[in-house]
Amino acid sequence: MRIAVVGATGMVGSRVATEAGARGHQVLALSRRPGREGPNVTPIAVGVTDSPAVREVLAGSATNGAADAVVLTVRTVPVDQEFLVGATRAVLDIAAQLGIRVLVVGGAGALRSPDGSDLPVADNPAYVPAEWNTVAAAGVAQLRTCQAHAGADWVYLSPPALLEPGERTGRYRRGTDTLLTGADRRSWISAEDLAVAVVDELETAGPERLVTVVHRDERPAA
Repeated sequence: MRIAVVGATGMVGSRVATEAGARGHQVLALSRRPGREGPNVTPIAVGVTDSPAVREVLAGSATNGAADAVVLTVRTVPVDQEFLVGATRAVLDIAAQLGIRVLVVGGAGALRSPDGSDLPVADNPAYVPAEWNTVAAAGVAQLRTCQAHAGADWVYLSPPALLEPGERTGRYRRGTDTLLTGADRRSWISAEDLAVAVVDELETAGPERLVTVVHRDERPAA
C-alpha cells in the first residue's frame, strides 16, 4: 500500500512509518520538520494545517501516486484541543473527497472503563489522573469529530491508558470500545507495538470504527 503518515516525526508517527516501511509499504512521511529518509519512507515537509498541500500529497500530484490510506498521529504539547479537532476535521474532509481511508491514532479517554460500568475512561481517576484531564478531553473531542463526519471512511484506534517508547514484541490484544488490561492488570503498550497494531489494521481492516489494543504478555504457542 501507499500510506501517508501525518505527524510522522512524533513518537507514534515515526514508529508507524518505520513499521510500514519495513513491511514493504510505500510511506509518505508528512511533518512540518521532516525526518530522514528510510527504507520505503519518503519524508515530505507539510504541516497538517496546510490543507492544499496535504491534499496535493494525498492525491499524488507531488508524489506520482495517490495514497491508499492516511494515518493521523498528530499531538501537541501542551494539549491544544481546538488545533487537534481542526486538524482531524481537515484530514477527514480531504480523505473523503479523495476516497481514502483514515486511521486516527487517538486517546483512551472515550473508551469505557473495564470495571463493567459505563463510566468513560476520561472520567475515571483510576486511569486518568487529574493532570491528564485536558489530554483525555481532547481525545474524546477528536473521536466525536470523526463520528460527526458524514462522508469519511475512518477508524479510531485508542491506545491503552499508558503508551510509551519500548520494545517491539509484535504481541498485543485487540478490543473495541472498552479499555483493555493485560495479565498484570496494567493498561499499557509500547509505541512500537502500537505501530504494529496500526499497520495490521490497515492491512486487514475490521468492521469496527472504534478499536483499542493492549500489550499481550504471553508468547504465542510454537
